[in-house]
Amino acid sequence: MSGGRNVSDHVLDHPALASLTGPHAPFAERHGRILRYPVDVSPWLAMPEEPDAADWATLARLAAPGATVPLLGFHGSVPEDWEITSAVDGVQLVDDGLDAAPDPEAVRLGPADVPEMLDLVARTRPGPFLPRTVEMGTYLGIRRRGALVAMAGERLHPPGWTEISAVCTDPAHRGQGLAGRLIRAVAHGIRQRGETPFLHAGAQNTTAIRLYESLGFRLRRRTAFLEARPPRHAAGAAVPVTEPRRHEDAEAPVSGGVR
Repeated sequence: MSGGRNVSDHVLDHPALASLTGPHAPFAERHGRILRYPVDVSPWLAMPEEPDAADWATLARLAAPGATVPLLGFHGSVPEDWEITSAVDGVQLVDDGLDAAPDPEAVRLGPADVPEMLDLVARTRPGPFLPRTVEMGTYLGIRRRGALVAMAGERLHPPGWTEISAVCTDPAHRGQGLAGRLIRAVAHGIRQRGETPFLHAGAQNTTAIRLYESLGFRLRRRTAFLEARPPRHAAGAAVPVTEPRRHEDAEAPVSGGVR
């Protein structure tokens, strides 16, 4: 950022911004000072650290009437006329000695596999996975008798880092170590590119956090996963989309979030 603004030096403090102005710039939609992924790719968005009334109005107009907006990773104040519908503590973990390795049973998943991937996500609820999320990076799965029973893949992509996400296993196949194997396999691909894996989890999901820590991840920071509903009269109007500018030319510091 130019102009002497107080912005964190670490890209993982603002992973959505770093992704959308970096390796994932082709996905980026700019609405005023807000950047977001297409709605069928990811709910992640980036907004100013200190949004003004115009920013909140823009964000409200992006929401369908009655719908909520993800404000994940945002630690500022939400306007009084917005309703906070969900507030969950979260954690961000980073690779700290993960034993990454390819897995002979893991197969690459692509657009043709999306119906099965969406079905697995619906049954296991690892977090948001949308029809085009698979385009964000490499997704690997394990099949048994032809059926997809476990998967994991790549989501946010700040420069030098890649987030591992959508880690899930069919309930009938849990306890076999499939999630750990897929995390190591996805991490192997990330490491092969010279990048470092990281991930997010709900702080209350202690089972997943224990798994991640046992594999070699460590806590880097705590965050917040918020969702809020704008006032009904402000939602749903058209907002022009413009091409994103480079990170150093953006108008204000931005933070991102995930759900």
